[in-house]
Amino acid sequence: MPVLFVTGTCTEIGKTVTTAALAATALGRGRSVAVLKPAQTGVALDEPGDAAEVVRLAGPRVTTAELARYPEPLAPATAARRAGLPPVRPEEIAEAAAKLAASHDLVLVEGAGGLLVRFDDAGSTLADAARLAGAPVLVVAQAGLGALNAVALTALALRAYGLDSPGVVVGSWPAAPGLAARCNLDDFPEAAGAPLLGRIPEGAGGLPPEEFRTRAPGWLAPALGGTG
Repeated sequence: MPVLFVTGTCTEIGKTVTTAALAATALGRGRSVAVLKPAQTGVALDEPGDAAEVVRLAGPRVTTAELARYPEPLAPATAARRAGLPPVRPEEIAEAAAKLAASHDLVLVEGAGGLLVRFDDAGSTLADAARLAGAPVLVVAQAGLGALNAVALTALALRAYGLDSPGVVVGSWPAAPGLAARCNLDDFPEAAGAPLLGRIPEGAGGLPPEEFRTRAPGWLAPALGGTG
């Protein structure tokens, strides 16, 4: 898959660290990688955003692109409207991904929040951009209670848009998982209609970058280029 969209079942669940693990794994296999962040919210112009975090963890060989940045930590459509700035349209996202794919082996498109978060006042979402790009969507989920419903709803939306998903990655797997988290490992494939493809350890983003790059392949299944 030359272009892979990465979405979450909600925000703050490890989507950026998962993207970094995917990038580090692909780089380790000798592939060229680009990361596209269509809309960065909640970060000032002079502050590093999610794309910069991927580079910090995965390494400087990652190409990055950002289409828009809005200062308030809100959904892209709301943040753009409040800032008086133009929104990002799905056509722009698909076009940018295609341009990057022309010169890279893998393009990772990291969304904002969940699959159906609005990018503009017309109601366009990451799902619209993925459909235009003809790209699959990887789902990053939380580990414990509430995750099955969120994964099932995301999978339902993916099917409604006619989108494929390679599977689910747990974005922050706790060192001492509770009963719900342990049971979810068996239940995620049924909820998603797609396999469980990895578990990113809790706190992985705080590892030294060299250690992160060494360990990343073990967190991901072979379908994502990993060894786990």
